[in-house]
Amino acid sequence: MDLGHYAPLGAEALITAVSLLVVLIGLLSKGKSSLPGYLSLAALVVAMGLVFTAETGTVFFYDSLRVDGFSQFFKAVFILVSLLVVIASLTRYNGRPGGDEYFALLLMATVGMMVVSSAIDLVSLFIGFELASLSTYAMAAFDKTKKNLEAAMKYFLYGAASSAFMLFGFSMLYGMTGSTKIAEIASASLAAFNPAILIALIFVIVGFAFKMALVPFHMWAPDTYEGAPALVSALLAAGSKKMGFAAAFRVILIALLALKLEWYMAFAILAAVTMTVGNLIACWQNNVRRILAYSSIAQAGYISIAFVVLGVASEGMTGPNNLPLNQYALAGGLLLILGHAIMKTGAFIGTAQVASIAKNSEDPDDISNYAGLGRRAPVTAFCMTIFMFALAGIPPTAGYFGKFVVFGSAIYGGLVWLAVLAILNSALSLYYYLRIVSYMYLREPAGPRISESKGYVFSLLLALIGTFWIGVLPQGFFNWAMQAAAALLP
Repeated sequence: MDLGHYAPLGAEALITAVSLLVVLIGLLSKGKSSLPGYLSLAALVVAMGLVFTAETGTVFFYDSLRVDGFSQFFKAVFILVSLLVVIASLTRYNGRPGGDEYFALLLMATVGMMVVSSAIDLVSLFIGFELASLSTYAMAAFDKTKKNLEAAMKYFLYGAASSAFMLFGFSMLYGMTGSTKIAEIASASLAAFNPAILIALIFVIVGFAFKMALVPFHMWAPDTYEGAPALVSALLAAGSKKMGFAAAFRVILIALLALKLEWYMAFAILAAVTMTVGNLIACWQNNVRRILAYSSIAQAGYISIAFVVLGVASEGMTGPNNLPLNQYALAGGLLLILGHAIMKTGAFIGTAQVASIAKNSEDPDDISNYAGLGRRAPVTAFCMTIFMFALAGIPPTAGYFGKFVVFGSAIYGGLVWLAVLAILNSALSLYYYLRIVSYMYLREPAGPRISESKGYVFSLLLALIGTFWIGVLPQGFFNWAMQAAAALLP
């Protein structure tokens, strides 16, 4: 067997091997070793390098996985999110009882997300989903508090329901086409349209909508993000949720071309309702993690605009500089996914820092605990402020550039109403983002100045650099997203 042939999967192999090694170290040291955290950190750094240097255009395991520009883009996003979470987790979990299990679960969740990004077969796609989901179910309950256990149970039940919907849709597609290969399903769908494919499409979209937390399938997200450990919430909101978009882009764009009109209409409704409901409900929240949860739901609505534009983009339609509109729209969605992953990870790490300060409070995530944070924890407050502005789409940040491309693609696609609705929603989101900022800088401090955790601060600063880097020097990231989009589109 030529092992060199499998070199493009080196990142997945490395992270899997290190996750097993972490478990072994934890077993031998009875969970008291500090090696698991640092090994996980090193593995993710090396894996990021392997992702960027991997040869693309190769398929593996009987055409079930493909390494291409699209998969590598999402793998980089997942590894980056995990890397930021691991750095922050060194202070919270490393060298403590159960820390080895925490890092092993985090690494396995990352591998599952990476498998989903490469999957071109419904079976491998489902396996990747379940590997990531089962790992994060356990992580959501990791601190074993009452809130953790409640969040994990809700996450598990809704996750199981979404998997059931998705798997039923997959089984119908297999029954009608005789194949689990996404490309073969696309060929069969185009060759002979069957009304039953529409039913399969509904189940598939519902399953993906749960994973992406689109309204009305979003119910699990606020409770889970609030109840899970803050660092786990960062992984769920910025990583696991993006896994749903990676799968949806592959399956819906390629396998269901015959039903282009139907899924375009479905996502137009989902996008409009999701961004509006997410922003409106966020305005009424006092728990910062719930604010970020509903903000994340609204962001999913913005990203979903890419699906709508892809549905209406006919051959020959162009965007700015005569770029193909479908490629431009998909690149915009990918840019927004990348920017949101960085900003949201940073924001949840910030909430973890505040919760550690206010751990004796009845609700450590209540917005009252952010009063005077600019004087109590100046680095955390400054980074949180930038993340709030970036999530609102204020230039020059990653949030602004991603929204600029996505909203622009909607206008070029003739969806002016959707672009206007998205812009109005972005303006509405300023209310609750600025509310958090006002508490941090315009209220009297809720306590004395504290020593900020080095792990949290380092993660926050890295996320801050990424947020500005994409916003100030966007061309390289735009080119990368365009190449990833070109690798997926037929």
